[in-house]
Amino acid sequence: MKSLYRNLAVLLLYLSASPLLHSHLFTHAASTSPPATRPRIIYMTGLDYEDEEYLNNHNHSTEVVHSVKNTFLHQAPQLCQYDPCLENQEPCDQISAKTGCLCPGVSGADEPPHAPRIQVLLLISKGDNIGKIEVQWCAPSSVVSGYRVVIQGSEALEFGNVSRRGLVGSLEVGTMVCVEAVNSVGYSTPSDFSCKRYDSPKSSDHKLLAGVIGGGVALLLLLIITAVILWKHQMRKKAKRDSADGLGNPSYSTEGTL
Repeated sequence: MKSLYRNLAVLLLYLSASPLLHSHLFTHAASTSPPATRPRIIYMTGLDYEDEEYLNNHNHSTEVVHSVKNTFLHQAPQLCQYDPCLENQEPCDQISAKTGCLCPGVSGADEPPHAPRIQVLLLISKGDNIGKIEVQWCAPSSVVSGYRVVIQGSEALEFGNVSRRGLVGSLEVGTMVCVEAVNSVGYSTPSDFSCKRYDSPKSSDHKLLAGVIGGGVALLLLLIITAVILWKHQMRKKAKRDSADGLGNPSYSTEGTL
């Protein structure tokens, strides 16, 4: 019985002392353990720093991209300084490779070239080639290895791919002349702008002579007309004067002298 009372007394003592022990243990654990929010604060601080650095880098790269984009948009495309009618010049694709300029669209080497454009049939009036005809043309937008000048009723004449003119013999008025472009596939098809009919040009001396003759004829006609008008005017004045003299003389009559 005494043993039972002793156990009850110990149990009550333990129960009365357990809140203080629990509070002491909780306080000790709270003081010795790190705050639960400390790792979160450190993590958020690091995240803020990293986010700021990332945003700075991102904004910088965005500015660079916008700068490049604006530069590209505001920079007009530059065309190559290439004249298809100029002889012995560097091909446009080589100029583009050096400067980065843009060339006009060109048909490939696996298809026949487009027809060149004939400019003029010029009669040579001076020098060793006087009397011959110079044919001038412009290159097409195609891969070309050479040109042919085809004359009606004659054999075709061949020229290099950098040529834009060629001499042919004397031509009769009305002769048809065509220029063809050539590559490894074939020839260009003749068209209205690649063929031209030869017309005999009139020299400036002939034009000047015709002008002088025309002016002389016009002046001569004007002088003749003026002379006729003056002669008629003089004849009228003489007739009036003769008529006035006859009326003032009493002895004058149309039947004779009294």
